Amino acid sequence: MSAVPGESRPIRSVDPLWSRIRDEAEDIVRREPLMASLIHAIILRHRSFGAALSYRIAQKLASPALGEMTLREITDEACASDPAIVEAARADLIAVRERDPACHSFIQPLLYFKGFHAIQSYRVANWLWREGRRDMAYFIQMRSSECFSVDIHPAARIGKGLMIDHAHAVVIGETAVVGDNVSMLHSVTLGGTGKSDGDRHPKVGNGVLIGAGAKVLGNIRIGDCSRIAAGSVVLRDVPPCKTVAGVPARIVGEAGCAEPALSMDHLLPGIEEAGSGTGD
Repeated sequence: MSAVPGESRPIRSVDPLWSRIRDEAEDIVRREPLMASLIHAIILRHRSFGAALSYRIAQKLASPALGEMTLREITDEACASDPAIVEAARADLIAVRERDPACHSFIQPLLYFKGFHAIQSYRVANWLWREGRRDMAYFIQMRSSECFSVDIHPAARIGKGLMIDHAHAVVIGETAVVGDNVSMLHSVTLGGTGKSDGDRHPKVGNGVLIGAGAKVLGNIRIGDCSRIAAGSVVLRDVPPCKTVAGVPARIVGEAGCAEPALSMDHLLPGIEEAGSGTGD
């Protein structure tokens, strides 16, 4: 902080995202007074986005086996030790707001969206894994699966700006890699193909869009800015900027735009034209 000449009061740094979230929180309190205590506990009592995030993760994952205060200490330690956790969470939050048409504010994912909660729980578990605290990492993985129906192995490597829409029955395996600015829907699996150990899970590039129910299996590469159609089973590498569909999946066209994960356009090439003559 720095002081203005002639004034003794310091200038506080401004976080536009956190200021916006607080404004949205105060608006909820005005519109729905019965939620005031909840909104104060999750948002308004905290001094930063990171503090609110840590509180919310601990609150969601708490159980009789491991209480909220212990989990809060763990999440606070993780965020303090690795600031990239909070920065990635900010990117994830913005991704949801920009890509999900059902999201109308920045506060919604933090309060209500289990996909966002599951990703942030993974980020804490991944930090524990990298610190050698494997049992605690497994515990958080287990609780995340129980709470959110999302099972992400703590050893997986996931970039920032990830959106998991609806986030039911998503599985991401131990050696999976997910790049930046990826979007996926419910029931996606990034899995292996057998019992062999070692590097056995998909490597997903930046800007990829993965449709609902898609299964991407094996140590294969999904090129940057590609699209995987809903319900597809992908068993081979996918080149960048292509659309694949089917069981097993094959290339059916170009990706259709520069950044499929941002556009969230799932329409396959030729579908619009084929349906244009059917009438109302």
